[in-house]
Amino acid sequence: MSKIAIVYGSSTGATEAVAEKIQAALGDATLFNADGVNVEDLKAYDFLIFGASTTGVGDLQDDWEILLPKIEKLDFSGKKVAVFGLGDSASFSTSFAGGMYVMYKALKGKVEIVGSVSTDGYTFDESDAVVNGRFVGLALDEDNEYNETDKRIAAWVDDLKQYLD
Repeated sequence: MSKIAIVYGSSTGATEAVAEKIQAALGDATLFNADGVNVEDLKAYDFLIFGASTTGVGDLQDDWEILLPKIEKLDFSGKKVAVFGLGDSASFSTSFAGGMYVMYKALKGKVEIVGSVSTDGYTFDESDAVVNGRFVGLALDEDNEYNETDKRIAAWVDDLKQYLD
């Protein structure tokens, strides 16, 4: 079984709460807060899940601004990565979950990124986090579509299990 780490950046607590739900759904994963994780500690994990909220118009949550450049330098040999992001699809309908794309863009080509999600059932105008017609990871809206969160997490985790050995 793969060793799983979930690293989240959370300014208001919403992303932390989602990370805890993902941890519970997986059953066996270690949680790390992006503002205090030592990148060296992540080397022991085969499967990494990175999560962040989106701030402003598509910007990455602050703790990730410091952590992401360090993570980009990791040796990802034999590792898989999945990403999740929170956004506000009503107030920021043209940059929904854009912070997730910032992580994806930094890691693309360095590691196998898994866990893309269909845009079906989401209400938004556009998002950089949509690549080839799918979200690059799990997009969640705790402001306007919180009633969909548990169902979306369950489906995403179920999909991710195919990548865990």
